[in-house]
Amino acid sequence: MPNDSSSGPPMAASPLTRAVLEIDEYASGLGWDQPARLFALVDTLQLRSQEPGLARQLGLDGADDAAPLTPVEQDEIPAGTPLDEFLGTLAWPDAVAGCALTVERLMLPPSAEASVPVGLDDAALTKWVAEHPDRQEVRMTVAVLRDGTRESALRLREKDSPTEVLTGAGLVPGLAEALAATFEA
Repeated sequence: MPNDSSSGPPMAASPLTRAVLEIDEYASGLGWDQPARLFALVDTLQLRSQEPGLARQLGLDGADDAAPLTPVEQDEIPAGTPLDEFLGTLAWPDAVAGCALTVERLMLPPSAEASVPVGLDDAALTKWVAEHPDRQEVRMTVAVLRDGTRESALRLREKDSPTEVLTGAGLVPGLAEALAATFEA
């Protein structure tokens, strides 16, 4: 039976795709120019049985139609800490099935790559991209499960609509690799 609701991810989507779209929708509700946000992905049924108080707080205690994975937002990522360094410090407890990150970035179209000045350091390159007339702001939501399954959602600021969200497992491979590494011992 198709999902008749006009909001929320499609019911036919995989559990990970549903979780990514749920996080994208949540981030969209917060507006743009937000800091990166980290989420633990937990098995909803396991959460209900092992942490009933938390399940109640999250509104999952009686919902039979709850998604198989529940995103639980983590503490704010420390300001000024490079994302790769922060991710390198993470370790997840066994109860966490996966994790997700939503982050905003500036992107240039592939046609602009040939015009990137040579020899720019990171700060100068960031400034150059920020001033480029073809730059686009994008919100990326990337999730990985312990078993290596990946999913991503991209939303352009100029096309900020739930119907304009691009999803796919390989859209942001570098960030997916960094998230997957948080599960390695």
